[in-house]
Amino acid sequence: MSQQSSEENFIVLCIAQRGRLEHEAVVFTRSFRATNPEFKGRLIVAEPTGVRWREPTTLTPEIRAILEEDGAEILPFENRHFGEDYPYGNKIEALAALPAQPFIFFDTDTVFTAPLPPLDFSYPTASMRREGTWPEPPLYGPGYHEIWKCLYDRFGIAFEPTLDLSQPEEFWKRFLYFNAGWFMGADAQEFGARFLRFALSIRDETPDELACQSLDPWLDQIALPLVIASLGGGRPPASLDALDGASSCHYRTLPLLYARESESAIAMVEEVCTPNRIKKVIKAYEPIRKLVLQGKGKKIRALFDQNDLPRREKVMRNRIKREGLWLR
Repeated sequence: MSQQSSEENFIVLCIAQRGRLEHEAVVFTRSFRATNPEFKGRLIVAEPTGVRWREPTTLTPEIRAILEEDGAEILPFENRHFGEDYPYGNKIEALAALPAQPFIFFDTDTVFTAPLPPLDFSYPTASMRREGTWPEPPLYGPGYHEIWKCLYDRFGIAFEPTLDLSQPEEFWKRFLYFNAGWFMGADAQEFGARFLRFALSIRDETPDELACQSLDPWLDQIALPLVIASLGGGRPPASLDALDGASSCHYRTLPLLYARESESAIAMVEEVCTPNRIKKVIKAYEPIRKLVLQGKGKKIRALFDQNDLPRREKVMRNRIKREGLWLR
C-alpha cells in the first residue's frame, strides 16, 4: 500500500463556529503549524452555516484573522440535515464541501505536540481512544452482537470480518467501535456521502433492535464503523498510535486536559495561547482565561495522581466540579 506522510498533499480538517469552537480552533491551528512546519497540504477550518442554527455561527473577525494568519482556509458549508439540534453532525456534513481527496478529520478540541505519523489513506480508520459508551444492551436483549449485526446487514456490509475474536462474546471491545475524534479516508466526497446516508438511515428509520438505545450524542459514532468497514478499513495499525496521544491529543475540555493529559500537551496549549496578540483575543473565552492564562489549570493538575488516574472520566469530572473548576 502506498503511504502519504505529513509532507505530502492531503487535507487536515476541523470545524469552528462562533463561541467555544472558534477559540479551540486557535489552539488547533497554531499547535498544528508549530509541530508540522513541512506540511504541504490544506489546513481547512470548516464553518457551519444555514437556517438550522438559531444563533450566529460565523467566526468573529478577530478569530478569523488569527486562523488565516496560521494558513488555515475558512470553508463555509451548509447544514442541511443536522445543526443546532445535533451539532456532532457537523463532521458528517462538512465533508461534502471538500474535494474528492485524501483527508484526516480532527475534533477541534485537539492539540498537536509532534509531527503527524505517516498516513495510509487507502485504509480508512479512526481513533481507538474510546470507552464502551454505545450500545447499552437491555437486560433481556438484544445484546451487542444482535444490535451491531442488524446495522451491518441493513447496509450490506460483511459483519464477521469486523469482529475482534480475541475479545469475549458480548463484550463491547469485540465490536468495531471508534471515537470520532479523528478519522481518515482516501476520498472525502465518497466518505462523506456514505457517512451521511448511513447516519440519516439510522436516525430516520431506526431498526427495532435499537429501540432502547440513545442516538444522541452517539449517532456519528454508530455510523462511523459502518462507513469505515464498507470502505475496506478497520482498526488502526500500531503505526497510528501517536494520533491518540504522542502527536495529537484529543483533550475534549480544558479541565480534562489539566486533569489527565501529558505535560507536553499542556505546555503546547499554554505556549500557543500566551503571545500578547493571541491572548488579547482568546481571553474572552472563560476556560482559556481562567485555566490557561490565569494559571488555575495547575489547581486541577494537583487534584490527580498522574500515575493513578480514576478509570472513569465521570469521577474526574465530579472531582473538578466540587472544586468549582469545571469550565466549558
